[in-house]
Amino acid sequence: AANAFQTLGLVSGDRVAIYMPMVPEAIIAMLATVRIGAIHSVIFGGFSAESLRSRINDAEAKLVITADGGFRKGKVSALKPAVDEAIGDGDCPSVEAVVVLKRGGNEVSWNKNLDHWWSDVVDSASSEHEAKAFGAEHPLFILYTSGTTGKPKGILHTSGGYLTQATFTHKNVFDIHPEKDIYWCTADVGWITGHTYVVYGPLANGVSQVIYEGTPDTPDWGRWWKIVEKYKVTILYTAPTAIRTFMKLGREIPDKYDLSSIRVLGSVGEPINPEAWIWYRDVIGSNKAPIVDTWWQTETGAIMISPLPGITATKPGSAMIPLPGISMEIVDDAGKKVTSGGGYLTITEPWPSMLRGIWGDNKRYKETYWSQYPGKYFAGDGAKLDVDGDVWILGRVDDVMNVSGHRLSTAEIESALVSHPFVAEAAVVGAKDETTGQAVVAFVILRSDQVAAAGSDSDVSKLLRDHVAKEIGAIAKPRTIIVVAELPKTRSGKIMRRLLRDVAEDRPIGDVTTLADTSVMSVITGKLEAGATD
Repeated sequence: AANAFQTLGLVSGDRVAIYMPMVPEAIIAMLATVRIGAIHSVIFGGFSAESLRSRINDAEAKLVITADGGFRKGKVSALKPAVDEAIGDGDCPSVEAVVVLKRGGNEVSWNKNLDHWWSDVVDSASSEHEAKAFGAEHPLFILYTSGTTGKPKGILHTSGGYLTQATFTHKNVFDIHPEKDIYWCTADVGWITGHTYVVYGPLANGVSQVIYEGTPDTPDWGRWWKIVEKYKVTILYTAPTAIRTFMKLGREIPDKYDLSSIRVLGSVGEPINPEAWIWYRDVIGSNKAPIVDTWWQTETGAIMISPLPGITATKPGSAMIPLPGISMEIVDDAGKKVTSGGGYLTITEPWPSMLRGIWGDNKRYKETYWSQYPGKYFAGDGAKLDVDGDVWILGRVDDVMNVSGHRLSTAEIESALVSHPFVAEAAVVGAKDETTGQAVVAFVILRSDQVAAAGSDSDVSKLLRDHVAKEIGAIAKPRTIIVVAELPKTRSGKIMRRLLRDVAEDRPIGDVTTLADTSVMSVITGKLEAGATD
């Protein structure tokens, strides 16, 4: 594959956008890219053409690697049409070639000047490739994550430090024994967990692993457990959203399968509530497998806080303590260290896999991560220390939501809503959700000249939810959309999202004395039941 990419003109430093299903060729594409010193930008296959376009253009990708489609819920889900839409009409001028894997067998349109079948270029290339050495700080990849301004941030990671911490944490946090373990991280390679704990960490440590294209409910909800039983998976790493979903379905499903091979369980992506933690250990781990509840971010590159199996005495719901070499402080609003209770999570010393910047935007990099508490990395998460000094992650403190372990920007979703001709103004908040951790709740004001055309509130809700899915991706689709006449604003015009969160979570409305019109909230609460939900 590296030879094939070079024949297409790829050289060290070029960027490659990878938009593929969860198949071995996605990993091969990543490794072939970095082998020649190019930089990959993997984009989750569920993202829309618009999201794809913005990421391709921000990185100025020279090559796009995709597939005709992938399999989801037993059916082919097309991928290439989104690429065609993203780069059509010269919208992505940096793109010189598109390589397409034939996976789904679905019909695709073809640009003979741009498109190449994977089989034509890769299968015909030499299988021998001479590796080149690159410096430790040579860029390895860009991975986009949601930002508070709405524009996704291209997080830049480099070769030496990232690979060092990916390898170390994978081996030690999961107690990897390559000669006997079968490891399975359920993440997609489109996210940082897939980069570090599906691709780079496991391959560096030489462990056999499972990768799975598909969903946990197809052909039925026993799919994951059948895979564990069939391949005798010893280490399972997944997200609290999945755990809570299985818990709601009942233990009768996993109890049908032999899960006795599992010896270590991992949790990633968001804080895990104690009830789900206990169920995970008791039902999936046969009340014997330790759980490593890991905290880290796209920006940190690898696990930062976690128990170590067989060493750390764990507490349900706590990430416990920083790993060796990681210096962390919880601070108050003034940046003063907190020795007990809650505050903001910061990292006080450099670590190997730390981000090296935001692609093409050093000013934003400094403002986002280093300006809040000078000399300290601000993670954007709230946390607390208990009496034993153990860390409990409380979730996001900025305008970024964590839905099913995926970070979504309120500003980006608001922008998508307002781009629809029916919408005059929108405000988006995150609300607690038993399954996904947080869910997207949107409050919208319709344009006065479009109210009649828009139809009923339920019609509007369905229309706008589909619109957000098209603009950003299905993962960003609001759970609830509430059509309102006004939004709660201060006299200076600032939207009071705190009050909207009260409404979204069905709790008593907080202090409204700073509102320009205090009657707005009573009108909004009366509209709550009008929202359409999944």
